[in-house]
Amino acid sequence: MRLFQQTAWRWWWLVLLLIALDQLTKQLVHQQMALGDSIDLLPFFNLTYVRNYGAAFSFLSDSGGWQRWFFTGIAVVISVVIAVWMSRLNRSQTKLSLALTLVFAGAIGNLIDRSIYGYVIDFFHLYYDRWHYPVFNIADSVICIGAALLIWDSFSNDAGENK
Repeated sequence: MRLFQQTAWRWWWLVLLLIALDQLTKQLVHQQMALGDSIDLLPFFNLTYVRNYGAAFSFLSDSGGWQRWFFTGIAVVISVVIAVWMSRLNRSQTKLSLALTLVFAGAIGNLIDRSIYGYVIDFFHLYYDRWHYPVFNIADSVICIGAALLIWDSFSNDAGENK
């Protein structure tokens, strides 16, 4: 029981909530929209259904299929490393715990897609005039927030945290 009470795993509920929210939104898009459909919501934001066969920003998306298993393997390894890291963190390391929780949840969310479909379902589309940010999803968002927290944590010197 120490694992869930005294370590970063006390955030397990947030991991499950984020994975569920990510998968629910992806399923809604997958079931309600055709590939390439776009719904205008704001002058700078659409819901646009795309499939990402690569990694971040569609890196290696047109590489013939081997990348599916490569990125699946990387996600599994990273998830295991983060899970072990979370089990060893002290309860007082809140910022680092939250950061790892977010990265872990996002990695699992995209791993589920890649394992089931061979691609990741993306749908958040930010743009301005002719500039378009790569389409992304909730899992990508929480990974980015978690990564930012990891960077912040690495530069902060919180006296209350045991590093």
